[in-house]
Amino acid sequence: MRNGATLKFGGREFHSRLIVGTGKYPDFKTMEKALEASGAEIVTVAVRRVNLDRKQESLLDYIDLKRYTLLPNTAGCYSAEEACKYARLAREVGMSEMVKLEVIGDQRTLFPDNEELLAATKTLVKEGFVVLPYTNDDPIMAKKLQDAGAAAVMPLGAPIGSGLGLRNPHNITIILQSAQVPVIVDAGVGTASDAAVAMELGCDGVLMNTAIACAKDPVLMADAMRKAVEAGRQAYLAGRIPKKSYASASTTMEGMLE
Repeated sequence: MRNGATLKFGGREFHSRLIVGTGKYPDFKTMEKALEASGAEIVTVAVRRVNLDRKQESLLDYIDLKRYTLLPNTAGCYSAEEACKYARLAREVGMSEMVKLEVIGDQRTLFPDNEELLAATKTLVKEGFVVLPYTNDDPIMAKKLQDAGAAAVMPLGAPIGSGLGLRNPHNITIILQSAQVPVIVDAGVGTASDAAVAMELGCDGVLMNTAIACAKDPVLMADAMRKAVEAGRQAYLAGRIPKKSYASASTTMEGMLE
């Protein structure tokens, strides 16, 4: 799976491994340009923050649904019951059967409530949803979510919106070693090098919002993130050299004159 040419889950196939959000942009036009520059095929939309009746201007007016796959998310939900309600609402209005499942446990850190997250995953999988749960970087919880039927697992790199990059790449590596579904780093990316590191570890994709939307130039940053994800993926497939404690000459000494 890790060496596949495309990102696959829920019976769908995507060529871009960068997933981008639609919040926090200075305006909808900037968002539209940034989405294009990112090369993303999947964009996330917070269900409770979007105008679904479409009678007034909405961010959905700036997303070409022939070009992008919507991934509704349950951002801002603090219980399994609430998250399931918003997932069902998104499906009812025709957004998608896929859902980025968020169940937050703490308002200050925005860390997930794993107990509620697991319960919501089990419920929505039974109802036919393609569930992509946002979780912490705990390999045990990632395994439980996979066993519950999650189509992918989405461990955080760092707290949402923090821009700290991958705080615990070792845990992400452990998750990758046992995962049978795609692993997509979600949250904490701050700049292009963070995205490249995640992909170099072997992650199947990276999801981000703040790092692009709140950059000084969101469109330019979106382009940088696209290139970083692609470069990181190529580096992973190429296979890095082993790390060593001492120097290793790039030119062999064999055959050189005394």
